[in-house]
Amino acid sequence: MFEGLINFVDGVSSADNTHKPSKKKVKKYHHHEKTITERLEDDVLNQKSDSFDKFYSVVAIIMAIIIIGSLLFTVSFLPSFGDPTNPANNIVSEKYIVEGVKDTHAINLVAGMILDYRAFDTLGESTVLFIAASAVIILLFANKTKKEHEAEEKEEQKYENKNDPILRHGALLIVPAILVYGIYVVLNGHISPGGGFSGGAIMGAAIILYNLAFGDKSTSEFFSFKIYKRIIISALMFYAISKSYSFYTGANQIHSIIPKGVPGNILSSGLILPLNICVGIVVCCTMFGFYSLFDREEI
Repeated sequence: MFEGLINFVDGVSSADNTHKPSKKKVKKYHHHEKTITERLEDDVLNQKSDSFDKFYSVVAIIMAIIIIGSLLFTVSFLPSFGDPTNPANNIVSEKYIVEGVKDTHAINLVAGMILDYRAFDTLGESTVLFIAASAVIILLFANKTKKEHEAEEKEEQKYENKNDPILRHGALLIVPAILVYGIYVVLNGHISPGGGFSGGAIMGAAIILYNLAFGDKSTSEFFSFKIYKRIIISALMFYAISKSYSFYTGANQIHSIIPKGVPGNILSSGLILPLNICVGIVVCCTMFGFYSLFDREEI
């Protein structure tokens, strides 16, 4: 009798279990319900974003029209192009040509202009290069995990030119010559055509050729991301501090301890030579940095 009662209770409990939804079904049901909620939220967000995009477009067009109109109104008050009575033709160019060598001790008047008279403009240009490279780094590294980077590195290693003797032997002959020529252009920028921008581009091309011939691993041994940051920041800091000292002493009529040397000598023109070196370093590093970022998305 008791055994029959126990069997009856077990049968009822098992029957109840058969009618209960499984955990998988419950999860699936809740997941389906959550997905519908998310879709409703997405629809609301999309409607808000569409209205914001329309508002943003209208405001952007209005601001662009205002800026363009302001610039055109300002340009209308500028002197006519090519007029011999313009202040630029009477004062600025005459100052650079007549007194450039006397003031800067640089035979190359262009170097004297961009690294002495307008040195802070050149500092801004070099800083823009560094900021542009930093922005590309941020954009490329924004949504990638460490595992994704490692997987991409393994995939890229398959296509490196590890066994190309012609390319490697040719690079061993050409790269040193290109580097020496780039250094020559930088060091002689104040006494002959050239300077930091052109010499830095030449040196950057040499490092790119080395990377193509020997691969990323070999290049990273002497040019890593840490070295890239330290070199560029040091060059920009030296440039800013040295020219701040130069402008401060000049504006307050204080004697500068930096000798200008004899015009035409390699060690002349005061700070123009070291500033040319700083600009060459920044241009070289930035040029290779952009190549490396677009080639393998890292330096």
